[in-house]
Amino acid sequence: QVQLVESGGGLVQAGESLRLSCAASGHTWRPYTMGWFRQAPGKERDFVAVGSGSAGSTDYADSVKGRFTISRDNANNTVYLQMNSLKPEDTAVYYCAARFATGSLYSSDYPYWGQGTQVTVSS
Repeated sequence: QVQLVESGGGLVQAGESLRLSCAASGHTWRPYTMGWFRQAPGKERDFVAVGSGSAGSTDYADSVKGRFTISRDNANNTVYLQMNSLKPEDTAVYYCAARFATGSLYSSDYPYWGQGTQVTVSS
C-alpha cells in the first residue's frame, strides 16, 4: 500500500501563488508516476499535472500550462505542485495520486490517492 498526504492548500487572491506538497510512504518501491488532479464542486475530477520516470517526464492540462509546475524530490518521496498566477477557476480540492506504471492522464488509472487539499482563489 502507498499512503499519500497532501498539504499546502489555502485561500489566496487571484494572481498569487501556492505550493502543494504530497508525501508518499508505506511501500518499498517509489511510485513511478505521481500526478495531481482537482475536483471543483459539482464537477468531475480533472487531470492537472503528472510526473513520471527517472528522467522526470511531465505533462500538464492545457488550462494550467505555463502557470503550474510539477516537481519531485525522490530522496524524500515527495511531489510538489507550484501554482503561480492563480485564477478563481483554479478553485478546487486538489488530489495527489500515484501508480507503479507510466504516466496517465486518467484518474481511473491511479490506485493510490491522498485525502485532498482545498485551494480557494478569490477574485
